[in-house]
Amino acid sequence: MVEQDLVASGGPATKDAPAQTPIVALVGPPNSGKTTLFNQLTGLRQKVANYPGVTVEKHVGHVSLTEGRHLSLVDLPGVHGFSARTLDERVTRDVLEGKVEGMQSPDALILIVDVTRLENQLMLVEPVLEMGLPTLLVLNMADELDARGGSVDDQALAERLGVDIVRTSARTGAGIDDVRAYLRGVADGGTAGEHVERELSNVPASTALPVIDAFAARRTLVRNIVQDADFVPPGPSQLTERLDSLFLHRLWGPLIFFGVVLLVFQSIFTWAVPLMDGIDWMVATSGDWVSSSLPDTWYRSLIVDGVWAGVGSVIIFLPQILVLFLFLGILEDSGYMARAAVIADRAMYRVGLQGRAFLPLLSGYACAVPAILAARTIDDERDRLATIFVTPFMTCSARLPVYALLIAAFIPNRPVLGPFMSQRAAVLLGLYGLGIVAAVFTAFLLKRTLLKAEPTSFLMELPPYRIPSPRTLMLRLLDRSKIFLRRAGRIIFAVAIVLWTLTQFPRTEAGAPDIEQSALGTIGHVIEPVIEPLGLDWRVGIGIVTSLAAREVIVGTLGTIYGVETADEEAVALQEILRRDLEPGAAIGLLIFFAFALQCMSTVAVMRRETAGWKWPLVQFTYMLLLGYVGAFIAFRIF
Repeated sequence: MVEQDLVASGGPATKDAPAQTPIVALVGPPNSGKTTLFNQLTGLRQKVANYPGVTVEKHVGHVSLTEGRHLSLVDLPGVHGFSARTLDERVTRDVLEGKVEGMQSPDALILIVDVTRLENQLMLVEPVLEMGLPTLLVLNMADELDARGGSVDDQALAERLGVDIVRTSARTGAGIDDVRAYLRGVADGGTAGEHVERELSNVPASTALPVIDAFAARRTLVRNIVQDADFVPPGPSQLTERLDSLFLHRLWGPLIFFGVVLLVFQSIFTWAVPLMDGIDWMVATSGDWVSSSLPDTWYRSLIVDGVWAGVGSVIIFLPQILVLFLFLGILEDSGYMARAAVIADRAMYRVGLQGRAFLPLLSGYACAVPAILAARTIDDERDRLATIFVTPFMTCSARLPVYALLIAAFIPNRPVLGPFMSQRAAVLLGLYGLGIVAAVFTAFLLKRTLLKAEPTSFLMELPPYRIPSPRTLMLRLLDRSKIFLRRAGRIIFAVAIVLWTLTQFPRTEAGAPDIEQSALGTIGHVIEPVIEPLGLDWRVGIGIVTSLAAREVIVGTLGTIYGVETADEEAVALQEILRRDLEPGAAIGLLIFFAFALQCMSTVAVMRRETAGWKWPLVQFTYMLLLGYVGAFIAFRIF
């Protein structure tokens, strides 16, 4: 292999400079196996954060080498070039140029490409080599190339490009030792090539690709390089051709897609239920144990009613997060996600969104938090923002307790379509439909006002079908779990403590005041004039305030206010009290309010994180609040 001068290229520090952990950047096109290689090299020794000032995630892993040597590996976003057309491309370019605040320039690069699509993927080589950093070119999917009758002369390609080359299959782990040998050379400070068994010629840097501005000229140059390397494209994958003939069929394709959607939708609610029930039981049981272990003081109430309840309200949704991202990971890594986006694009385009927006919106029926995170698969920043903005209109599972309570209290259980549908089921279905209509209208409005832009062509490279790596799926689930608990948990945790504090003051000789005399009760009376035109009083006002932590909190809050010990959506006593205190129009208006209003601080928190600021969360919260208020006002006047 080539011995490359790392110090001259900005590599590890010299004797006169303080020693730093070497950093190697991993770059490559989407669907090249880059993240799989990153996981093979780092395992669980990786951290996820955001680059300063942007929403793009930064994956940094620790690679342990022999004799105590180690280095940091940065997994950059998958890109096709550095034109800065997308946020991912801008971040990747800035990292490689050392322009990211608080992050040192990489000492070396690993460029990974899918060797079965060598010509297309080598379009990224020229801008990477312009960086002037020691570079290892990894030809991934080498096993597929051989199996499908393709071939390439590694030696000739290495000589033509002036880089070291190794073959790998990141999914199976083949060739990973060669990559580690290169990393040991980087850690040694300049002996990258001598540890790799493969012998490649030491080619002067002048033979690397020249600077080519024109895309067509670059394409011609890459084609000539591929021909010089005697590249024989692999034959078509028979499995991919057979599956695409079914999945992309004009009739069967949409039907199968609809079936996949139903499977994902149903699994979020069914597969996650046992785990959610188990977490709920553990939180309740541990809360009871903590309560019995502490004296009856204010801090026991803080820990149990504030902290414990706040934590429980967050982690109970974790199973849904895991099920959702398990499916997203399988669909993405298997290659079906690209086909689903193509099938859905035509319908989504009519409202101003991309086909990739469909699954994030679908997952919003479970919880808006993971749905917003899933919108990262959308390349165009305006489309991604529009998708994030409308996602909370999808009827999440947290709305169901509110719907169930009010529908059972005010809607008769009469048949509408005979035995197939009751009046209550029709109202519930109508609320789901109302959310969809609001989402479509809002997306249509956004794409013609705040997020107005020329329609972008939807180009999707269809990768071959592959069996997802269980290791990669597991690491992805762990990442999503940590992100969800860290981002959403802190906000819910803080809100729960604040709400508990408001119920405890001002203190009396007997301890905590009655709910109406508490600070929270005072807030209810303060906002009562605002919600009075909706036919609601201070009690419901308190419930609306507390539901900011989580929508379903309003059920328990109303039970506390009205003195109903067992308060859930099926509590008959609470239903009777609501029928007594609320007019039917006010109840329907409250349903519409919860269908529209963004009563979820965890969603607001994730929205702020994903948009790198408070502008969009504030616009979103205000817009949905006004829409909910106007809808409730009209419903109260009509019904």
